[in-house]
Amino acid sequence: MDAALERTGFDRSRLIFWSVAALTTLLVIGPIAPIAMQAFLNKPLYDASATLTAANFGRLVTEAGIGEIALNTVIFAVLSTIFAQVFGALAAVVIGRTNLPGRGWLGEVLVWPLFVSHLVIAFGWLTMYGPSGYVTLAVRSWTGVTPWDLYSLSGMGVVAGLSQAPLAYLMCLGAVSKADAQLEAAARSVGAGPFRALWSVTVPMMRPALIYSTVLNFVVAIEMLSIPLLFGAPNKIETITSFLYDKGINAAVQPDYGIVGAAALILLAIVAFLVWLQGRLMVGSNRFVTVRGKASRPALLDLGRWRWFVFAAVFAYVFFTIVLVFAGTLMRASVSFLTPLVPFWTLLTTKNFDLILQTPNYMRSIGNSVLISLIGGVIGTVLVAIITLVSRRSEFKGARPLEYIALFPRSLPGIIAGLGFFYAVIWVPGLDAIRGTIWILILAFMVRYIPVGFGTIAPALAQIGDELDRGARISGADWWTTVTRIIAPLLKPALFSTFALLFIHFFKEYVTAVFLFQPGSEIIGTTMLQLWAQGDNGPVSALATIQVVITAIFVLVARRVLGAKIYG
Repeated sequence: MDAALERTGFDRSRLIFWSVAALTTLLVIGPIAPIAMQAFLNKPLYDASATLTAANFGRLVTEAGIGEIALNTVIFAVLSTIFAQVFGALAAVVIGRTNLPGRGWLGEVLVWPLFVSHLVIAFGWLTMYGPSGYVTLAVRSWTGVTPWDLYSLSGMGVVAGLSQAPLAYLMCLGAVSKADAQLEAAARSVGAGPFRALWSVTVPMMRPALIYSTVLNFVVAIEMLSIPLLFGAPNKIETITSFLYDKGINAAVQPDYGIVGAAALILLAIVAFLVWLQGRLMVGSNRFVTVRGKASRPALLDLGRWRWFVFAAVFAYVFFTIVLVFAGTLMRASVSFLTPLVPFWTLLTTKNFDLILQTPNYMRSIGNSVLISLIGGVIGTVLVAIITLVSRRSEFKGARPLEYIALFPRSLPGIIAGLGFFYAVIWVPGLDAIRGTIWILILAFMVRYIPVGFGTIAPALAQIGDELDRGARISGADWWTTVTRIIAPLLKPALFSTFALLFIHFFKEYVTAVFLFQPGSEIIGTTMLQLWAQGDNGPVSALATIQVVITAIFVLVARRVLGAKIYG
C-alpha cells in the first residue's frame, strides 16, 4: 500500500502534517480572534454596522469600581496562592519524606479535591463554614461569637487556597520523593534534627516544583469563578471573572460586549504573560536534580517522638478542609435543612434527590455531562495523540510551532474560552448549527484541555526509542503506518490515562459552558449555578453529590480496569 502511494507521488504524511497543524491552529485561534475583534468594535460582533474603535478600553478603565475589582483580583490571587503553597508544600514534605503514620491513605484523601469542580468544593465550604454553615453555627452556639467570615477577601483567599493546596501538594510530592536522602542523612550526622534537615536540605530542592505550582495556582486563582461568585457576591466583592460573568450573563439589558471583550483580552494577556514567566523561571531547574542514573529509593526521615504530633496536625487539616467539606455536601443533600441544633438524622429526607431525578432538565444535565465527557474524552485523546506524534515524532518542519500552538490553551482561562466560542458561533457562518448543542461544549472543552493530554502523552512517547521508527521506515512503511502500527500500541497506557484525565476535566468543567449552554445543553455545573441563584441549596447539594459519586466510580474503574495513571 505504501509503495503504491509512493509510485503515484502522493505524500500521505505531508498531508497529515499540514492538516493537523491547520486544524490545531484553527481550534486554538478560533476562540481568541473573535474576542480580539470584539474588543475593538463599537457594537456587537454580529452587527454588520460595527466599526473599529479603541474606546472600549477607555470605557473599561473608567468603569465604576474597575480599580477595586482589579485590586480585589490581585489580593484574592495572592492570598489563595500563599495558602495553597504553604499547606501543599508542607503536606508534600511530611507525607513524601517522613515516616508519618497513615501517610498512604492521608495522601490519597489529600488529592480528592482535584477530581471535582471548584463549584462543588465551594458549595461544600459554604454548607459547613458559611455564615449559616453547620460548623459555624455549632461554634457560635458554643462560644457566642462568629469565628470567621468567609464573605470577605481573606475568607475567599482561605477557601480558594485550601482548595488548591492539593495541586501544590501533588507537584511538590514528585520533587521531594526523588530527592537524594543521603543529603538529609549527612545533615543529621552533623547534629541537625529531622525538621532542620528537611528545612535546610529538602525544601531548597523543591524550588522548581514550588515555582511552577506557585505561578499555576496564581493563574488558577485569577481565572476562578465559583468562589468569587458564591462568597464575594453577598458583600459585593467582585473579581475580574465575576465582573465578566455579571456583564456578560447577568446584565439587566443587553450585555456590553465592548467592555466584556476588552476585559477578556486584558485577562488573556495577563494569563499568557504569567505562563511565559513560569517557563522563564523554570530555566536552569536541572541544577536541582539529585538522582542521576542510579537505582535508589530515598529513605524516609524518622520523625521520632514528633510522629504522632505531626500526624494529628495533618489529620486535622485533612479532616476539616476536605472530609468535612465533602461530608457537608452529602449531609445537606440528605436533609430538609441542616442545623447543629437538631440531630441531622431526624431530618433525613430523599426529597432533594427526588427533585433532581424527577425533573427532566436536571436529569438531562447529568446525561449531557456524562455524554460530553465520554465523547469528548475519546475524540480529545485521538486528537491530542496525533498532535503529539506530529510535533514530537515526525520530520514535519513546523513541529516546534505546532507544539507551541497546542500548549497555548494553558493561557486560556475557561471563561475566556467560553466567551470566545460564543462570539465565534454567532459570527462565523455555518457555526450557528452547533450553537446551543453539546457539540459546541465538546469543542470548547477539547481546546481548553489539549495541554493536559499533551502533557500525559509526550513523556510516554519520549520513553519509546526512535530506533523503532527507523526500522519501520527502512522496511518501507511511511510515517502514518509507523505510528499507528508500532508507536500507538506502545502508547496504550498513556492513551488510557489521557482519556481518564480528559473525562474528569470535562465532567467537572462549568466555567467554559456558562456562555455557551442553552436549554437542552445544560450540564451539571450550569444547573448548579441556576439552582444556587434560586436559593435551592438542597437540590444543589444533591446534584453535587451525584457528580462526586459518578466521578468516584469513574476514577475507580479507570484505575482498576483501564490501569490509567491519573496522578502521581
